[in-house]
Amino acid sequence: MHETSTAPAVHHGPPTTFLSKHVFSLDHKVIGKQYYGLALAAVLIGMVLSWLMRIHLGWTNASIPGLQVISPNGAPGGVITPEYYLQLMTMHATFMVFFVLTTAPFAAFGNYFLPIQVGAEDMPFPHFNMMSYWTTFTAFCVMVTAFFVSDGPPLSGWTAYAPLNAIGKDAGPGQGAGQVIWAISLAIFCIGQLLGSLNFISTVMDMRCKGMTLSRLPATTWAWFITSCMGLTAFAVLMPACILLILDHLAGTSFFVASGLVINDQLVPHSGGSTLLWQHLFWFFGHPEVYIAIVPGMGIVTHVLITNMRRPMISIKAIIYSMWALAFLSYMVYGHHMFVSGMNPYSSIAFSFPTLLITIPSTIIVLIWLGSLYGSKLRLNSASLFALGFISLFITGGVSGFFLAQPSIQIRLHATYFVVAHFHFTMAIAAIFGIFSGTYFWFPKMWGRMMNDTLGKIHFWLTFVGVYCIFMPFHYLGWAGNVRRYAAFTDDFLKPLVPAHQFVTIAALFTGAVQLIFLYNFFHSMFRGPAAPANPWEGTSLEWIMPSPPPWNNFGGKDPVVYHDADQYDVTTLSGADYIMQNSPEQPLASAGGD
Repeated sequence: MHETSTAPAVHHGPPTTFLSKHVFSLDHKVIGKQYYGLALAAVLIGMVLSWLMRIHLGWTNASIPGLQVISPNGAPGGVITPEYYLQLMTMHATFMVFFVLTTAPFAAFGNYFLPIQVGAEDMPFPHFNMMSYWTTFTAFCVMVTAFFVSDGPPLSGWTAYAPLNAIGKDAGPGQGAGQVIWAISLAIFCIGQLLGSLNFISTVMDMRCKGMTLSRLPATTWAWFITSCMGLTAFAVLMPACILLILDHLAGTSFFVASGLVINDQLVPHSGGSTLLWQHLFWFFGHPEVYIAIVPGMGIVTHVLITNMRRPMISIKAIIYSMWALAFLSYMVYGHHMFVSGMNPYSSIAFSFPTLLITIPSTIIVLIWLGSLYGSKLRLNSASLFALGFISLFITGGVSGFFLAQPSIQIRLHATYFVVAHFHFTMAIAAIFGIFSGTYFWFPKMWGRMMNDTLGKIHFWLTFVGVYCIFMPFHYLGWAGNVRRYAAFTDDFLKPLVPAHQFVTIAALFTGAVQLIFLYNFFHSMFRGPAAPANPWEGTSLEWIMPSPPPWNNFGGKDPVVYHDADQYDVTTLSGADYIMQNSPEQPLASAGGD
């Protein structure tokens, strides 16, 4: 496993036309940028949908100007109906989970930097790589069309539980054509992710340059490799589940609909299916998906912190082994999503134990981060601040996970805002902070210009405070019994909670507006930012040995040779620098520590 592969890349020539350079490009770096752009479009859609939901929750009868034009049936007079609220919730979660949290930290940054960090000219299957992006883009476009069918997008949530997802339009608005479009989009999305995962795995295993043993790979490369292994299994389960759902709608099958189901006094013409089958298939994908979103962020945070601490982690090997443990255990805990499904209590215990066990590798990673930070002279720039924010959010979300791992407590909290707080802190916002950290860190390499660090710090502090104002109250709402999918609070015990929802709505609108600072900084810097040097952060990994931005063939046709791992910081060298590049044959004169 530690042998270095020197297999030549599948070379392709430089692009000669606009289409081959910017649209149907075979260059992994361009494809990485395309994925990033797709994620940026998706997160804007998801954020707007969340705004609409929050306005409705804070002021139920508020009229939102223009919304009746987009959905005359869902928002007559601009007032959101309960059904349309559920449709907005479904699409918000779907866009965020699949087209943002999966696409940006894994597909975007991974496509751009994984081949470079292993010393390869490109991925071994560049045409597959191009296909993976355009397949994902097609899935995105298909999902968007759900807004424009007659009864709108589905209202079944991003989990789309059966039988609601399989019985057609009689189940409510969007459950006919909208639900089919949703399933088709995700099936296409799975194909794109499978193609990408295969490319990532083969790149790491077969395309490493001379001297690049597995033990010398940066933490980010390990994170993307581990995520690829998870994706190869997880998306291979979700795709056939979506195909079976499509067949239930269009071919008269009954995979997810049991016999004897009556809706609106009408007997549903299905028999022999299992409503729990969908839950098993979906959550076998769904819980690994949590780590598909978060493990790349862990790799990014580790890489950014090492560079800015100017010293290695206490044990980079322990972090890598712990990420592998998270990947393995993620397939053993999915049943904790089904504690209220009527499963045998012994099954609940069987899933509860690994759910508690999976906190151990997470805790090891966090303790190594904190222990390594202690006493370090951390460079406080935008990238490192978002890395610290990632740690804070991940810890906050992880603590609530202890409650939800206990069946007796989770049954009480299962459908409440407490769960919403948990997965937003752990999976969503933490991953987004990882994306921001990676963006500020690698922007100079990707676009050849520097972002404004002052604006980046303002963006961090306002966003950090904003997300805590949004999601911390959710814990209180959950303990108070606030059901997560309620579109209005008419029950007497919920009316006192309305001021808390109004506070959260104001915080959400404020935090969303703060992202305009990032967008301005991003696009202004892309065209008018100061020119970036090749190695602005004095990093050691291979992406910093090439110009900013890199040429189309990465290393100019000359394969690098690696002599060290990526953690050669806090060393004494002849040049006086405190670091040694991976491709430098120089040996440190002295070291203050390291793994």
